[in-house]
Amino acid sequence: MNAWAGAALALYLAWAGTAFGVRAAVQRRRTGDAGFRGISGRPGTASWWAGVLFVTALLVGAAAPAAALAGLPDLPGTGDATVRVAGLLLTVAGMVFTLAAQTNMGASWRVGVDSGERTTLVTGGLFAHVRNPVFTAMVITAVGLALMVPNWIAVLGLIALVAAVQLQVRVVEEPYLSTVHPDVYGAYTARTGRFLPGIGKRPV
Repeated sequence: MNAWAGAALALYLAWAGTAFGVRAAVQRRRTGDAGFRGISGRPGTASWWAGVLFVTALLVGAAAPAAALAGLPDLPGTGDATVRVAGLLLTVAGMVFTLAAQTNMGASWRVGVDSGERTTLVTGGLFAHVRNPVFTAMVITAVGLALMVPNWIAVLGLIALVAAVQLQVRVVEEPYLSTVHPDVYGAYTARTGRFLPGIGKRPV
């Protein structure tokens, strides 16, 4: 188990460091802005909870394999080698798709939303198939890591991430984009799924 936990921790740190640290450095070099906007909304609001849950999920993502290395057991009935290999494949796939989707965003890449900011609506690359490919890829990565290290901390982290993504997209980003790009975004949401191709299209 320690080998799997060590691999999961190494992959997670590499993914987080690249997806946030390296990506922010590239963004700053290209645009003069690292792209971080922080947590939106007043404390206690849905948008605020989205940010808090997102940060929690990121911290727990490292805590789960670290706890496994410290001796935290797997959940009963989990830990089969085939499942762990499937988790490894999902984790790597999620990492690759996260970075690809971030690259597709170009200068529009942000962490968080500034309601007074106006960015270009990205509809090409992976965004031609789903409206939120970065979040979809992050959840795939989290599922993979939870299969590699199936303890209760990993499960809680996955739940926190899914809740954060749903709140961030539905409560923060979709209203913002509908305001900034009303006609174009309306047409885009009518033809493109929210997290998966064809699923979650919004009526015209």
